[in-house]
Amino acid sequence: MTEAEKDQEKEGQDKTSNSLFNMMMSSDIRTRSDDKTVDSETLVSQTQDRLWKALKRRFQYEASLQQGQEFLLNHVSSKIPLVIMYADLVGSTNMSMTLPADKLTTIIRAFTYEMSQVTYSHEGYVLKYVGDAVISFFPASYNKLLACDRAVQCARSMLTVVKNGINPILNQYDYPELNVKIGMDEGENVIVQYGHGKSSQIDILGYCMNIAAKITSLTGPNRISIGEDVYKMLHPSIMAKFKEMKLNADEWKYTDRQTVSG
Repeated sequence: MTEAEKDQEKEGQDKTSNSLFNMMMSSDIRTRSDDKTVDSETLVSQTQDRLWKALKRRFQYEASLQQGQEFLLNHVSSKIPLVIMYADLVGSTNMSMTLPADKLTTIIRAFTYEMSQVTYSHEGYVLKYVGDAVISFFPASYNKLLACDRAVQCARSMLTVVKNGINPILNQYDYPELNVKIGMDEGENVIVQYGHGKSSQIDILGYCMNIAAKITSLTGPNRISIGEDVYKMLHPSIMAKFKEMKLNADEWKYTDRQTVSG
């Protein structure tokens, strides 16, 4: 190996190491009510009204994935850039062992429905519900900066809705408070349809989906963690709200997509 080749290999290793070090930023902010994209007070008020009625058996949550499926239908068998976001309810396993089935069902329905409504209000789409997690996406083909900003603002609104909208009502009815952890990443994803008919389920596959899931698993309750590809797209004022997460090799084994060689 020549000296130039050695230098090039070392540079690639340094880039990978640095990328892993900077891969995730954990938000130090809890929530703020000054979101400029969406009126958080309105979201909170609507959430409380629905939840109050649901607990009194006067409202039934009806979640739908139709909007997301219709968007993805136009991109089947192609690869498109998306911001993928996981919103995961914390402590649901313990709740499943301590709460009556009807109470747990109400909590899960309320959580998934309200997180979906927040996603739609920030021009995102819900992909699917997996247990107690809501997986959503924000198209980034035309304006990656805007997509990343919307996703982060959406995550902040989710924390606000849980803290100021859902929990105060649950407290009145002796339900346990909810906590949520949110993780996201941006990248290209393959759109796959599991059949030939328009009604066949459509899903998203790709490295970005795996990274977003891993990021979420490393996130603490009521916090937001984002991948480096999202972080570097944010406005400096928003970037300043995040700090680097210190991860060891056992916690984070993923490599930078741009430095992987064959």
